[in-house]
Order: sequence, then C-alpha cells, then structure tokens
Amino acid sequence: MAKDRLFVEKRPQGDFAVRKPNSERASAVLPTQAQAIERARELNPEKQPLVERVRHTTGGNPDKWRKP
Repeated sequence: MAKDRLFVEKRPQGDFAVRKPNSERASAVLPTQAQAIERARELNPEKQPLVERVRHTTGGNPDKWRKP
C-alpha cells in the first residue's frame, strides 16, 4: 500500500479522522464521514481514500475497509 494513501476512520468521540498510515496524529478531524471523505480527496486528489466500514452489512463488517 502506498505511503500517500489516506484513511478515514471513526474515532471513539464519534467524529471522523483523516489519517496517513502509521501516523500519530490525524491530518483532519471532521464531524461526518462524508466531510472526512471530501477532505481526504482534497488532501490527495490522485488516490481514493480507504474508508472504515462503520456499520454491519451483508457484504462486510465494521472491521473492513472500503473505497468510497
């Protein structure tokens, strides 16, 4: 996986963080997943961010990553 790929993940506080792999701090923290995805696209327009699945579906569990 490329170093410049961004992840959108839910924080325990209920908001969403945009992070680089193995980073200690988030690049951005936003109140909704949609806003976090948009910010990740602004920060790195060449690569799709990977988004943490936050609900149970027939195709996956919350521990999976998806492309928006």
